[in-house]
Amino acid sequence: MADLAMRAAPVPAEPADFPGVSIALGAPLGRWSLRGRDPGALAKVVGHKVPAKIGEALDGMLCLGPDEWLLRLPEGAAIPMGAGLPLSVVDISERAISLVLEGPRAIEVLSSGCPRDLSKFAVGYGSRTIYETAEIVLIRESEERWSVEVWRSFAPWLHLALVTAASHLR
Repeated sequence: MADLAMRAAPVPAEPADFPGVSIALGAPLGRWSLRGRDPGALAKVVGHKVPAKIGEALDGMLCLGPDEWLLRLPEGAAIPMGAGLPLSVVDISERAISLVLEGPRAIEVLSSGCPRDLSKFAVGYGSRTIYETAEIVLIRESEERWSVEVWRSFAPWLHLALVTAASHLR
């Protein structure tokens, strides 16, 4: 299986810079998919505050649904897996990568292929959505900085699509 993953053209390590926006590979992260009906119990197990509102990001954790969270921490971080408890903690670190768009025109590039009204994303808000046909998790980290979580297999295509959109800004 790893052989297939290596066949795709990798995302360039160097940022792609355009007037008003840069597109870069994000720092390597540890990622966990967290599920549970009791956010308090989940917080106790993983040792992190659990955002209660869908779309809210807090200390590396994003609430994706009423019982679903994405936790992103620096590469090498570890969290307890909650064995035997009524919750799910799954390490998905190798499944996705982050692309980071930064600059005053980043929102224009993202809006070129995302059906959401990104002007309504407050800083600290994130959501599962799509860019063209690829599923992504989009997080607005600051006024001009966006993190795009995308499955590794879609990353080269998404990077090319974002670079193409940025190259056509007027």
